[in-house]
Amino acid sequence: MTERPAQRTPNRQLAALIAEAGFSNAGLARRVDQLGLEHGLDLRYDKTSVTRWLRGQQPRGTTPALIAEVFTRRLGRRLTAQDLGLDACAPVYAGLEFAAGPEEAVDIVSGLWRKDSGSHAELRKIAFTPAGLVVPSRDWLIGRADDKVARGEPVAGRVPAQPGAAARRPVPAAPTAAVTGSSVTGSAAPPAAAVPRQRGAERGLGHRVTGGDIAALRSVGELFRTLDNAYGGGHARQALVRYLEHECEPMLRGSYGEQTGRRLFAAAADLTRLAGWTSYDIAAHGLAQRYFVQALRLSQAAGDRAYGAYVLVTMSRQAVYLGHGREAVQLARVAQQGIGTTAPPLVQALLHAAEARGHGVLGEVRACTASLVRAERALEQSRPGDEAPHWARFFDEAQLADEFGHCHRDLQQFRAAAQHAERSLQLRAPSFARSRLFCRVVLATARLGLGELDQACQLGAEAAGQAAEMRSVRALEYIRDFERRLEPYKDAAPVRGYRDKTAALG
Repeated sequence: MTERPAQRTPNRQLAALIAEAGFSNAGLARRVDQLGLEHGLDLRYDKTSVTRWLRGQQPRGTTPALIAEVFTRRLGRRLTAQDLGLDACAPVYAGLEFAAGPEEAVDIVSGLWRKDSGSHAELRKIAFTPAGLVVPSRDWLIGRADDKVARGEPVAGRVPAQPGAAARRPVPAAPTAAVTGSSVTGSAAPPAAAVPRQRGAERGLGHRVTGGDIAALRSVGELFRTLDNAYGGGHARQALVRYLEHECEPMLRGSYGEQTGRRLFAAAADLTRLAGWTSYDIAAHGLAQRYFVQALRLSQAAGDRAYGAYVLVTMSRQAVYLGHGREAVQLARVAQQGIGTTAPPLVQALLHAAEARGHGVLGEVRACTASLVRAERALEQSRPGDEAPHWARFFDEAQLADEFGHCHRDLQQFRAAAQHAERSLQLRAPSFARSRLFCRVVLATARLGLGELDQACQLGAEAAGQAAEMRSVRALEYIRDFERRLEPYKDAAPVRGYRDKTAALG
């Protein structure tokens, strides 16, 4: 690796920490290389590299953050690159930390929002790392709600300091232009007035957070969720991130009591999970993973155990999509263990369905079937009048049929997959356009598996037309997966017709 020119001053901070950790120079280099592999980096450091760092040379790129994480894991306390006497350049690990307290959680997540809303394109290129799931899920499982989240009233005439404030851009009044401009198309897009205008420009960092502020956060979350379901994550994701930076962060750094603070952290967790979900939909998987970890930590500050379980389910779904079935199962089980048996039946159904998807990817027929049965029974126990969290209400008969369809497809049980996919499409509301697209591709794949090539190609072409209207990498990948399955039949007339139709879409 290329190093910067040597400095005159030896790095005594690093030397002291090496001694405290009991590392040899070679041992530290080896651990940095191993951590780099977790992030998809091929590093080649050795004991000579560490000797140069001790003499004052500065490693470039992501390495300072990796070295800091090595010491954090070893010593059991959070250390930054600066604590080691190193320059912090492009911290690849930033965002995967599970903060020790609410203040640190706000610092970490707001730093993530700022980087994502800026020109840090490398943040969206960071790879997903299965190893990065272990510590946050464990810390959530054994942890509990923070004892105190309240922040006092600011002293008159003083504004609380904020990290990185000098580098922040001016705060826009509201994200309406970003949401309703050229990035969102279609008649279903809401008018500019649909985005609640908050006092972002007028509100200082000592602002007293009100119930109206939190209601506005919730309303904005519903707006962005609707856009995501209808048009894909790529349409309004950046506007959502800017909204978090310019509206949500000042609230988190404002003034609030315990009850209001818990509600504020809950709303921030929901919006942060949604930012992760939209990032996942555009295939920014490492970034999405970081948002999910921070949403998990914010849910702990909110004291909302059930929502934390939902975040873990979201992480499990990403793991399924990326083919990490074992991690997907583990995350779903941690969610189940963490929430216990007191959760509403609707939530229990959601958790069991997530585990089933992991087993399906692994080809574990009996375990998958058992989880699906548990999900079905739990959903049967739920009643329309039951109290259920707002975030779980999407899980209905249509969603369960969709889960069955995906699982049977993965298990190559194509007749059952087709039956459940058809049922889901019959029941699913048109507003869930992307979910309907996914289910249509599952149905097309099932028809192909049953030898019904004409129907498969017709369904596939319909789905491809829908995908062309969205900004969703996942939607396009569903289409590509179907087309890979068509390869053995590429000379058949229905397949040629399918290719002609999709070619016309551009």
